[in-house]
Amino acid sequence: MTDKDSNNAAPSVNSASEQKHLYLVDGSAYIFRAYHRLPPLTNLHNEPVGAVYGYTTMLWKLADELHKADGPTHLAVVLDKSSKSFRNDLYSEYKAHRPEPPEDLRPQFPMIRDATRAFSLPLVEEDNVEADDMIASYTKAALEKGWKVTIVSSDKDLMQLIEPTDNSRVDMLDTMKNVRMGKATVEEKFGVGPEKLGDVLGLMGDSADNIPGVPGIGPKTASKLINEYGDIESVLAAAPDMKKSKMKENLLANIEQARLSRLLVSLKDDCPLPYTLDSFALQDIPDAPLRDFLTHHGFNSLLKKLGGGQAEPQNPDVDKAGYDVSLVKPIEAPAIDRNEYECVQNLADLDQWIDQARKAGVFAIDVETDSLESVSARVVGICMATGPNKACYIPLGHGNGDMFAESPQQISLEDALARLKPLLEDEAVLKVGQNLKYDLTVLAQHDVRISPFDDTLVMSFNLDAGLHGHGMDELAKLHLDHECISFKSLTGTGKKAISFAEVPLEKATEYAGEDADVTLRLWEVLRLRMASERATRIYQMVDRPLVPVIAKMEETGVLVDREELARLSQSFTAGMAKLETQIHDLAGESFSIGSPKQLGEILFGKLGLKGGKKGKSGQYSTDVTVLERLADGGEPIAQKVVDWRQLSKLKSTYTDVLQRQINEKTGRVHTSYSLSGAQTGRLSSTEPNLQNIPIRTDIGRQIRQAFVAAPGNVILAADYSQIELRLAAHMADVDTLKAAFDAGEDIHNRTAQELFGAVDRETRARAKTINFAILYGISRWGLAKRLEVDADDAQEMIDTYFERFPGINRYISRTLQSAREKGFTETLFGRKTHFERLKSSNQAERQGSERAAINAPIQGTCADIIKRAMVRMGPALTEAGLNDVKMLMQVHDELVFELPEKDVDAASGVIRKVMSGAAEPAIKLSVPLDVDIGTGKTWDEAH
Repeated sequence: MTDKDSNNAAPSVNSASEQKHLYLVDGSAYIFRAYHRLPPLTNLHNEPVGAVYGYTTMLWKLADELHKADGPTHLAVVLDKSSKSFRNDLYSEYKAHRPEPPEDLRPQFPMIRDATRAFSLPLVEEDNVEADDMIASYTKAALEKGWKVTIVSSDKDLMQLIEPTDNSRVDMLDTMKNVRMGKATVEEKFGVGPEKLGDVLGLMGDSADNIPGVPGIGPKTASKLINEYGDIESVLAAAPDMKKSKMKENLLANIEQARLSRLLVSLKDDCPLPYTLDSFALQDIPDAPLRDFLTHHGFNSLLKKLGGGQAEPQNPDVDKAGYDVSLVKPIEAPAIDRNEYECVQNLADLDQWIDQARKAGVFAIDVETDSLESVSARVVGICMATGPNKACYIPLGHGNGDMFAESPQQISLEDALARLKPLLEDEAVLKVGQNLKYDLTVLAQHDVRISPFDDTLVMSFNLDAGLHGHGMDELAKLHLDHECISFKSLTGTGKKAISFAEVPLEKATEYAGEDADVTLRLWEVLRLRMASERATRIYQMVDRPLVPVIAKMEETGVLVDREELARLSQSFTAGMAKLETQIHDLAGESFSIGSPKQLGEILFGKLGLKGGKKGKSGQYSTDVTVLERLADGGEPIAQKVVDWRQLSKLKSTYTDVLQRQINEKTGRVHTSYSLSGAQTGRLSSTEPNLQNIPIRTDIGRQIRQAFVAAPGNVILAADYSQIELRLAAHMADVDTLKAAFDAGEDIHNRTAQELFGAVDRETRARAKTINFAILYGISRWGLAKRLEVDADDAQEMIDTYFERFPGINRYISRTLQSAREKGFTETLFGRKTHFERLKSSNQAERQGSERAAINAPIQGTCADIIKRAMVRMGPALTEAGLNDVKMLMQVHDELVFELPEKDVDAASGVIRKVMSGAAEPAIKLSVPLDVDIGTGKTWDEAH
């Protein structure tokens, strides 16, 4: 709701729009999405209300649309009243396999109708008419009167109603993802426009509704056929003349089945209308029935939004979401028994497991492969779990090796995925995984998507960042007191290691079944904590929707110039050789520079340099801190060793390795992003580590020159300008800094003027160092070293800074006090970072934690904002028709894209708008977010 909605009033209606705009809400879809996204909640009367609460909050969120300039003037909620329709007369098996609603959902249906009436919204439900057909009929009637129509749903069948024009009068709104969908969305998802979507759906069928389609034809093949021939009838007419193939055989053998399927997916738009369109006209939503409904169920949070609710919940266990988490009961699960897991080796058994998953409404999924590189990994098997000890493993690629006399019986990958794809993409069934980013990327190679989902790795990170790791084995030990089978115990290590494809099925079933079983159990534990510990907001708003975005980015990869990398490697080798000669000359002898032991003996033994300290191993420390101290003291050999190490590291980490990391299939490098690698929430990456490429050095620039665009394309780099300082100005409420950012001033010039009374090259450089150092809680000695001044002068600068910007000092004090009391800090979006060593007796540990705690809310909020920008970027580019713009990398505060040269101007506008507005509407910043955009043939040129 907007702010005005909390002023003791129910949501009010937009009345400014001249054109009539009808919103048709697919209420049935709302119900199941709500049911699977919340814990098993009970209300004040001990009735199950998880779906009711979720449905009510969805309606409340939809009420926000009433205030928008293009919001609805008319609205109706449409529900399915019965399970029969004309389709059952056409085909008796229509929806025959759909499971009955879960037992705890059935009693919620009447309460959901009560919720609709509480909002005083029209409710349409007719016997023997499906909600989709009623929506189609009202859409047609509204268009005939010249109205606009928005269908509130994400259902693919309803996408047929979108008009196939750029200025369509019909669009769709997915309020769960806050995304509007038009013609471009349909084209991107199905490869055809809305007018041909029914033909594609007819060919591919729909296992959820038991629409047969044509066996072996999936979305890609269906869209290709329809684009080539026009419609189903034309495809069937052309089938006899097609080249011999399995597809041709299937088409010829299933002509009548294809025609029937086309009829079944068609929407009936001439149903009798039980209410007139004018009766859907919206008035201000009355206060009383909504208040009574919320009070009856104890939805205190929504009552407070409505106005007049309790200032604070009486029960301290009542979550911000408005329900009593003390009533959420964890499921008591039996001990893990690997003997209960089943190995699925035929389609009949697989179908039974798919039915179990549908009936359960939620299941765990994990893909077993032969490689950690998701883009090139081969699927070896898939495991599922529908309950404690109810797990199975589906081998798909086992064989070879000494373990097998012959290849074991198993389903083909193609057949298994054809069965599993409808389930994995079914919006009514929740999928649970551990680090699902990997599975998403692997399955994307086979045109399979997973939605909706929960990720236990991300859930754990949102709850316990800074406390422990978030790998499955560690979480199983921590939360379930269970020791998982180690991967290495099955495959071995070193030269004798085997791939998972060579592991015997009995062992593979135990291992994979345990993966799924443990994941589902972890989800049960973590989802209850999510509610009670108030981690749901950051999970739903930022991190969970980011998972498929990162998976897509990893799948896309980035093009690198192999020849340029080889040239750089040669250059670095020559540079290292030159430095090696100089170091040996200064040392007076040859030695291995890469050996810390030999280097220490040379520096502190032979040359007698001061400050040498031996560790427990008995050898001198030669880490970077020691070498930089010596270099700052004027020791040339130390500086040359630092330079040699940097070249060696860049050569081994980037120029040599990147050449080996080029994927043979794609010709690109596919880095792997960790969603839990940095405790503040920032993304980290490996193979290669993009975050560690030097930013301001010439060598770093040379490496970035090897990251290139494909012919006809350019690289676009979009970088938040001084975002940490902007957020510091907002969070510390520093009027001077906020005014400077509002005016577009150079903030370092402003700081130099405040601190030194004059602005020149030297004072600006010092001001820049101080601006960032203060936010990291730097000490007087640390600042003195950076500015090359004595500690007293540094302390004077810190004191002057706090005097000129007292809000920063207050922010630091407030943050530290809160962190010491709670043990964690929070970002503006509610991301928690825990600091266990804030009360450590070890001064170095304690001070290190304090410095990290000071910066964590700012750096974490930066991470949250850029993640929100990444999530919103794809839909925004699609809506603008910029489907060829690809997001490649996220590095620090920067997003990197590859796009056609012709799209640069249009894409720049969309990218800047998304990034600059990423905090809103959740957070209203008091400073603008500025975005610098550059383009070029290489990543370096784009800077």
